[in-house]
Amino acid sequence: MVFFSKDEQLENLGNGILEATWSAFPTLARNQIALTWIVYDPPVSVNTGGALTPDAFWHHPVRGFNYRGVECIYPASIVKLFYLVAANEWIEKGMIQTSKELERALRDMIVDSSNDATSLVVDILTGTTSGPELPPGPFETWKQQRYMINRYFQSLGWEDMETINVCQKTWGDGPYGRDRAFYGEMFENRNMLTTNAIARLLHSIVGGVAVSSERSQNMMALLKRSLNSDDLPKNVEEDQVTGFLGGGLPQAAQIWSKAGWTSQVRHDAAYIELPDQRPYLLVVFTEGKDHAQNRQILPFISRLVGEAIAKSGQNAIAKGEA
Repeated sequence: MVFFSKDEQLENLGNGILEATWSAFPTLARNQIALTWIVYDPPVSVNTGGALTPDAFWHHPVRGFNYRGVECIYPASIVKLFYLVAANEWIEKGMIQTSKELERALRDMIVDSSNDATSLVVDILTGTTSGPELPPGPFETWKQQRYMINRYFQSLGWEDMETINVCQKTWGDGPYGRDRAFYGEMFENRNMLTTNAIARLLHSIVGGVAVSSERSQNMMALLKRSLNSDDLPKNVEEDQVTGFLGGGLPQAAQIWSKAGWTSQVRHDAAYIELPDQRPYLLVVFTEGKDHAQNRQILPFISRLVGEAIAKSGQNAIAKGEA
């Protein structure tokens, strides 16, 4: 059972946005996109600094729409969102000790999407290191340690987390040695996530109930993106705004996000606030080599969702619901 309730208005809006997207990008196949969209109606329960207890928060109803939201898809760097939460949980529980170097790695992992930083975070979380292939016995122990992150998210009891896999590092050129063996001959053990699972995790962070209120706020600070072109990093392949969901927003919007991209996928997961409108959460995955290089699709979808939010807000005011 998903954590949001289906809603006829959002179903109509969401399906309309998808149809418009396929019309604008006709080579994007219907099985090359997945989407989860959550809308926060008044009284808004998120980005309040953790004003609600976890129990009250999870019983607060939210409306949502998803398309292929339960399909397991390679998440690229969006998996780093899961490592961020896990690291904060481990520190909170005293399982690992924080340090300047770990804090630097967590920042670079989220703000800059550094794969090198992510490697250190995964090593610290699991007590493992990359390196040459291992004999069968030690390799089995190593694998079980790397599955610790999977076991943590499954222990939350969220149905959305039952099918995910978040045990692999992220790479530039790809895995080698024991990491390559861990992927499996056909890469069958690579990371896999659903847009619903990502939406639920991001929902918990924005709601202030991921690990603790204070840690959720710290994670939000790392996820905050500026839409001002002068603030975006220069001389980088991707800045996590241009060509992603932030690229379809007006300057006055606020966004907290984590993007992911490879030569085969282009994804983004964001919590967005537009002036005087209902805040919302949006996760969009696109697959296929041509679409991964296309920097227009995600901003196009983001713009349509923002317009739908504004239109639905005007309708709510007219009905006296806002």
